[in-house]
Amino acid sequence: MQTPDVQAPTIQAIRANRARLGDLVITTPIRLLVDDALAATVGASTRVWLKEELFQRTGSFKPRGALSVMLDLDASALARGVTGVSAGNHAISLGYSARKLGTTAKVVMPRNANPFRIQMCRELGATVELVGNVHAAFERVKHIEASEGRTFVHPYEGPKTALGTASVGMELIDQVYAAGASLDAVIVAAGGGGLSAGVACAVKQMRPEIAVYVVEPEGADSLSRSFKAGSPQAIDAVHTIADSLGAPRCEPYSFALNHRFVDAVVLVNDDQIREGMRLLFRAAKLAVEPAGAAALAALMFPLRARLEGKSVGIVVCGANIDPATFAQQLLP
Repeated sequence: MQTPDVQAPTIQAIRANRARLGDLVITTPIRLLVDDALAATVGASTRVWLKEELFQRTGSFKPRGALSVMLDLDASALARGVTGVSAGNHAISLGYSARKLGTTAKVVMPRNANPFRIQMCRELGATVELVGNVHAAFERVKHIEASEGRTFVHPYEGPKTALGTASVGMELIDQVYAAGASLDAVIVAAGGGGLSAGVACAVKQMRPEIAVYVVEPEGADSLSRSFKAGSPQAIDAVHTIADSLGAPRCEPYSFALNHRFVDAVVLVNDDQIREGMRLLFRAAKLAVEPAGAAALAALMFPLRARLEGKSVGIVVCGANIDPATFAQQLLP
């Protein structure tokens, strides 16, 4: 399998970028989750560390990448504003980032995006355009970029995005090892591969012995298809409750980093994701969106036997969900 030879962010660069982000993002907590229901599900000897990125500003990891791009814009570009495509979390982060940096954001979202997320974008000051689907959103954003001069901030592709998301993995390793513990594996969800590329890049450079697993929904498996094909692949449509993970295609840079640093990509179905949501709610008292439960679902199901008895880091990537939708997903 041949992949492009791309320059990966170094740990020194990741640390410097994290310092530059300052308190625009927070260092989210970790927690060793000890619970009988968890033990019964993943094995009593399996140790589960949560990296609780749902407590990040805007409720997901996304500002780390968006701000890493936007802080490099010159005054003229910043004045023209930014644009982007998102089912919710990236759009919310652009609204937040634009407000913090004194500019504007115009985001394009699928018409079926969660109304709660659309409302959050608008409350942060972003202009929201709704289109038929995520493919149409990417086409529309090209016109906005060309006609208004806004900078397109990609939701998951590019060196600066990976530089930002890598700080999630860096913090996880720093925090777990500072607590006197260690990890055998890290599991992180992919919705295009920007978060997983950064996390895997940081983890493998800091602790090469740690296995990194990426999880995707069966109905949004662009990275899994790309691994099998050996090159970035697209999917025709997204069919999953984890709409935050609904990327229409992989892109070259993030694919190359994932392929270099990730040990395996596994798939979970929507029912398994719901089980992950239920367990996080019961055991950790966390109300997460479906994407935020995907990593735990992977440990509960496809990786259960492989990781039993291991020390596993789980990235809980986001929690932008309204109470009614959350309750609906938890019902049997």
